[in-house]
Amino acid sequence: MGCGTGLPSDAQVVNDEMCDVCEVWTAESLFPCRVCTRVFHDGCLRRMGYIQGDSAAEVTETAHTETGWSCHYCDNLNLLLTEEEMYSLTETFQQCKVIPDCSLTLEDFLRYRHQTAKRGSSGRALSEEQEEQAARQFAALDPERRGHVEWPDFLSHESLLLLQQLRPQNSLLRLLTVKERERARAAFLARGSGSTVSEAECRRAQHSWFCKRPTEAPSCSVSVSHVGPIADSSPASSSSKSQDKAPLPTEPESRFVDWPTFLQESVIYILAARPNSSAIHLKPPG
Repeated sequence: MGCGTGLPSDAQVVNDEMCDVCEVWTAESLFPCRVCTRVFHDGCLRRMGYIQGDSAAEVTETAHTETGWSCHYCDNLNLLLTEEEMYSLTETFQQCKVIPDCSLTLEDFLRYRHQTAKRGSSGRALSEEQEEQAARQFAALDPERRGHVEWPDFLSHESLLLLQQLRPQNSLLRLLTVKERERARAAFLARGSGSTVSEAECRRAQHSWFCKRPTEAPSCSVSVSHVGPIADSSPASSSSKSQDKAPLPTEPESRFVDWPTFLQESVIYILAARPNSSAIHLKPPG
């Protein structure tokens, strides 16, 4: 089974055989990226400064689970921008007096959102409803409730908004890797009956992309894929099915979507789920 934006059901993703840094294969354990096919030696990652101190233990713990670990290329959503898009984003930061590499409080975040709204096509600041939505996004970027959002998380969020604004849908779809498409396809098949899924199931899948911490709650077991929920037939599905199937508030069941539509409506959230950070860089609706 396949389509223009999908993969055959028997598609296989094969990781690279050599470390991306030293280009050498050894018997030493290689860390695979959950997004692309690159693999890395622990020592090479340390030497290049991509993992430091205690973070090495976390990489070791998650890299070989279904949750997985993103390499330094895929973890950085800012790298998805073109040179022109990056210039546009930098110019916006300068005009709105956002200081690079500094964390942002809720007040900083809302002030920035108001300023960018005024610079937009409407020329008006955020409405009360939009401000509440921005506050919810801030909370999603600060899951540990520290009262501020780290710069890399803010930059990832802004990069995603710019991609949404400037890129056509087909361009966003081309950013997905084979692994991401394969896992999204598995999520679609697990949630649907035949060739479609309900809108509610589509929304649940979009929320499930961000289940990254297997030790935090039973519903986020190591059997939960980073870019897609576990299939109902999985041995681990019974522990999470009751929560996974709970209806989202005010979610209609009247609309059904096919595979291409499912992928199109989910693509930005699949990209948003790439970073290793526990922050939700673009909060899905519902």
